[in-house]
Amino acid sequence: MLIQFIKFGVVGFSNTVISYAIYYALVYINVHYIAANIAAFVVGVLNSFFWNNKYVFKQRGNEKRDTRSVLIKTYISYAFTGLVLSNILLYIFVDMLRVSKYLAPVFCLAVTVPLNFVLNKKWAFKDRAARDMNNE
Repeated sequence: MLIQFIKFGVVGFSNTVISYAIYYALVYINVHYIAANIAAFVVGVLNSFFWNNKYVFKQRGNEKRDTRSVLIKTYISYAFTGLVLSNILLYIFVDMLRVSKYLAPVFCLAVTVPLNFVLNKKWAFKDRAARDMNNE
């Protein structure tokens, strides 16, 4: 599980670079920071899904995985942490604590990364066959 978390971190790092590049570019051209965060989220989740599916939570042998279902679950799990929780934290950091809107997203990572790993591992990318066995 540690190796898998490290791989998740590598994918997450690349995802973070892409997401923050989009976020910072949009904020720079005066797009509201919440709207910029949402746009970065949409692109970031697609990037994350692709690499997590291919590299971190690979299908094994006879594992059955419905790609569409996994993508939807990935968006749901990231929506909770990447949109809802992240935007709440951004609001707290920027508007209440007066942290720079450029620095605040970095603080959000301490909460959202571990939570995203657990949601992806235990729910979004969980082997459907293993889930079926657990329900028997």
